[in-house]
Amino acid sequence: MKTPASKRQAARKPDITGMALVPLAIFFALALAFPFLPLGDRGAFLLQIGFFTLVAGIMALSWDILARSGQVSLAHAAFYGLGAYGYALLLKTGLAWPLAMPLAALGAGVISLVLGAVTMRLSGMYFAIATLAFTEVVRTIIQNLPEDVAGGANGLLVPALLGGNSRGQYLLALLLLALTAGVSLAVRTGRLHHAFAAIRQGEETARVLGVSTVRYKLAAFFISSFLAALAGVLYAGKTFFISPLDTFSLANSIAPLTTSIFGGLYTTLGPILGATVLRVAEEALHNVVKNGYLVVYGLVLMLSILWLPRGLMGLFRRGKHGGDV
Repeated sequence: MKTPASKRQAARKPDITGMALVPLAIFFALALAFPFLPLGDRGAFLLQIGFFTLVAGIMALSWDILARSGQVSLAHAAFYGLGAYGYALLLKTGLAWPLAMPLAALGAGVISLVLGAVTMRLSGMYFAIATLAFTEVVRTIIQNLPEDVAGGANGLLVPALLGGNSRGQYLLALLLLALTAGVSLAVRTGRLHHAFAAIRQGEETARVLGVSTVRYKLAAFFISSFLAALAGVLYAGKTFFISPLDTFSLANSIAPLTTSIFGGLYTTLGPILGATVLRVAEEALHNVVKNGYLVVYGLVLMLSILWLPRGLMGLFRRGKHGGDV
């Protein structure tokens, strides 16, 4: 027989049911069919938009996984850039891309453990500022490396991923987004969910409950950074060129944050849906409002967050009878 306390705990557990997974399955089915549609003369351009939408989804979802542990990081650009540069440098050694990709992401993940260990006692605004400073430190180091190593401030050429095959690149990005979504669901249905939720509510309380806050916060940092680095690898292989100024830009840290909030925090579908809507809206506004489209885009985003405090997922949640992905 369940006690009232156990019933409340069960109520707080995410409802990852077959019905709840249907919207996520529909998204991936539509995304898989997209590159095989008759897209006409604008097919290459639309595939490019689709590719970067998937990359944005990986970034947003990876940031959301970290946010579940109560850590608001502004270092995503650092790990995104480390993945891109790590991948490019490994290719220069003659390593094949299927090996260079996970190794670059793993290297970024290891660096995140070092950063996490140093900043572990910080929280809130202080943690965010420390992670932002870390991004600037990494950018400065990369920019000042010898040009024959990492290209310096001029940037670095990167071989085209999959020989420049747009459809293949899109499908690879979709596969990595599916992997990221799988990791997110695994976190939400396993022990990590309860540990992250406890830490987010208060580290002192979590310690009293027996949660190893240091271990779980480092785990969240590693998972998030690894996935963000994979997004950086995709970016490098698609654009053929990376530079410190663009790759480590503040926008690459802010965009995942705003996208996750817009789509719906602490969910799997929310950040993916937010990335899709915002990326398509950005392209549409860019074509309609030639000058100042970013201002319009920012206003739309601000108003959406004000009127949708639970993000887009708030429109689809159906109270206690609905699933939550």
